[in-house]
Amino acid sequence: MVISPRAVGWVLGQFILALAGMMLIPLVYSIVIEGDDQHAFKWAIFVTLAVSGLMLALCRKRTRRELKPREAILLVALIWIAICLFGALPFFFSPYFANFTDAMFESVSGFTTTGATVLERVEELSRPIQFWRCFSHWLGGMGIVLLGIAVLPLLGQGGMHLYRAEFSGAKSQLLSPRVAETAKALWIVYLTLTLFLFLALRAAGMDHFEALCHTFSTLGTGGFSTRTASIAGFHSPLIEYVIIVFMLLAGISFIQHFRLLVERRPRVVFEDYEIRYYLLIVVTATVVITGMLIVQDQRTWEPAFRDALFQVASILSTTGFVSADYGAWYPLGQLILLILMFIGGCTGSTAGGLKVARVVLVGRVVNNEFHRVAEPEGVFAIHIDGDATPERVIPGLLNLFYLTWLVNVVATLLLTFMGVDVLTALSAVVACMFNIGPGLAGVGPLENYGQLQDFSKWVLSICMLAGRLEFYTLLVIFTMGFWRR
Repeated sequence: MVISPRAVGWVLGQFILALAGMMLIPLVYSIVIEGDDQHAFKWAIFVTLAVSGLMLALCRKRTRRELKPREAILLVALIWIAICLFGALPFFFSPYFANFTDAMFESVSGFTTTGATVLERVEELSRPIQFWRCFSHWLGGMGIVLLGIAVLPLLGQGGMHLYRAEFSGAKSQLLSPRVAETAKALWIVYLTLTLFLFLALRAAGMDHFEALCHTFSTLGTGGFSTRTASIAGFHSPLIEYVIIVFMLLAGISFIQHFRLLVERRPRVVFEDYEIRYYLLIVVTATVVITGMLIVQDQRTWEPAFRDALFQVASILSTTGFVSADYGAWYPLGQLILLILMFIGGCTGSTAGGLKVARVVLVGRVVNNEFHRVAEPEGVFAIHIDGDATPERVIPGLLNLFYLTWLVNVVATLLLTFMGVDVLTALSAVVACMFNIGPGLAGVGPLENYGQLQDFSKWVLSICMLAGRLEFYTLLVIFTMGFWRR
């Protein structure tokens, strides 16, 4: 099957055009309220409109047909690259970023909901630029492509291929036979939770602007904050508890939220094995770290519990907010958080990581192999929630773990080659490829990525994109087989 450049370019041009429309929101805010950095958004919108207009003009005579699977995969990768590229323009045209590499790193970090930053002091940014940083989390959280599917019915059945490439997971599900209706349903839930969190943060004491920015970052599981100290800068236990609740909710599949809030089927939701394991991980990690903090710092139980629960929720949901300097914790606490970075949230959520369902399934695969070794003549099936897992799922799952390991090793080697110490390099790669943000050592909770060389920032930007696209979608376009007819 030949990939049609016009078919791909036509849809890509529409996504870039939509991004220019999104940039109008901070521009209007700048004109009406703040008056800062208008030129940055005007130039960014001009360039974005010019490129999208040229693409649509060149591709307007395309044959109107549905997207094929390979076209959808290529399109998803190109959409994310283009959105990050043009989304970096407001940063590049502003005075706060040293060069395009820094602007691009910040943009990729924003749209992939990673939350890693090159900035030393976030408070120096104008409010329109701060708004754009956090708004990129919100747009990237549910997925730029998923948003497009909800508003681009012209894709027909090709939208299904886009949905599968973007909304991949161990058990991606449809709420409706029509993928556009599923996308719209998920966005309704997303908007509802956004409104609830905004009102809760206002009630907890945040002003309108900071409540809106942190709502975007929390629901998108991103981690950009309006303060350099992140959530710790508010010195408010109430705010921390509110954000804990919504970070944990954002780490759960939005399909499950739909079943709970719209279909009112709580029993189905709480019987889901992935949610049960997700909550078990939260409880176990929180109890261990709380005990460690009480022993280590002689704290009373409530501050220790709050810090432990906040950081567990932040890392497991891959949000990356900070309420305490976990870089100063005992190695056991840091190791637990590092393990949580790999696990991540649930499939179908805005969280990154390998996903709880996949980790559980790999555990079942290993256990099954133990049984095979002990009883060579036996026939063993892997059951999840009473259903046998198809054999074809296992190779894909193991390949994903292999790709994760490969990207981790190669990227870490490249960073250490540039002179980055091993712990900083390893944690930076893990934090970026699983879209978490802060890592350990030189990129810890009180540090930033600004001190890294430009080459290292580009490597980590690729890691962020690869992780956000579940590795396969981005890496497959670099294989020879993908381009064969």
